[in-house]
Amino acid sequence: MKKFWKIGLSAFLAVGLLAACGQEAKDNKPSNEQQTQQETAQVDEATFPMTITDALGKDITLEAPPEKIVSLIPSNTEILFGLGLNDEIVGVTDNDDYPPEATEKDKVGGMEYDIEKIIALKPDIVFSHESSMSLSEEAIAQLESAGLKVFVVKNAQDFNETYTTIEQLGRATGKLPEAEKIVANMKAKVEEVLSKVKDVEPKKVLVEASDEPDIYTAGNGTFMNAMLEMINAENVAVDGDNWYKIDAEQIIAKNPDVIVVTYHYVPDILTKIPKRAGFDTINAVKNNAIVQVDESTTSRQGPRLAEGLEELAKAIYPEVFK
Repeated sequence: MKKFWKIGLSAFLAVGLLAACGQEAKDNKPSNEQQTQQETAQVDEATFPMTITDALGKDITLEAPPEKIVSLIPSNTEILFGLGLNDEIVGVTDNDDYPPEATEKDKVGGMEYDIEKIIALKPDIVFSHESSMSLSEEAIAQLESAGLKVFVVKNAQDFNETYTTIEQLGRATGKLPEAEKIVANMKAKVEEVLSKVKDVEPKKVLVEASDEPDIYTAGNGTFMNAMLEMINAENVAVDGDNWYKIDAEQIIAKNPDVIVVTYHYVPDILTKIPKRAGFDTINAVKNNAIVQVDESTTSRQGPRLAEGLEELAKAIYPEVFK
């Protein structure tokens, strides 16, 4: 069978909304059927069988918690491991590197999905990814035609949607209490970070996701921009949308106070950036404020994202975290 390209560096995700269960009674004295429905609604939301609705509006019914799971993106994998589903996860992509146990799982492709391998693993559910639909729509159709259930995870835009993702994956796998604990811990960490930067003098920041000549930066509508806003940083690239290509001349004109690098594949990038033509006039270069953050923790919408927010805040406002 044909293999299909999957999403690269900037892919971000969350899950689609779950179908609600139960129904309110219309009368003060509900019928027996209505009373039964009300009592059912009071049961734990992770009760099976359940019907979940993915990012495409597709309903998937699960008769029991899945015993075999395939994940097609690292952020989903981190959530699933965080929920304690080590044994249930039977397949991940070549890009899945956290936790270390993920590297020991069967691989179902890196830049391509190995459709035959996924089918052979016989998963009860496959967690796919909304942002890669343009590349994987036909692949998903083939998986579904083979009888597999594929849940397309919604693309998260902020922390609240990430919390929803985690809780919904928790419901779908019978791990709702574990999901709620993860979210509570994340919220506590986020509150701690925000309390430290609430009174800072905002700094102008540029985020780089690739090196010259094709420098890409985070504009309006990106998760990274939302994180910068959370920590009172001014994104100098907010006049553009999504991740877009920016010229060196534009960076010089915007004169950021801090340059944040989110990639690690260019050797000595922190010493290379100041040597770019004209960059010696930029405040970030003058003040040696070019910093590198971990791409995974600052972009993957999973349990470590709160740590990523803290890392980003420390990179921009190191004086606050001394």
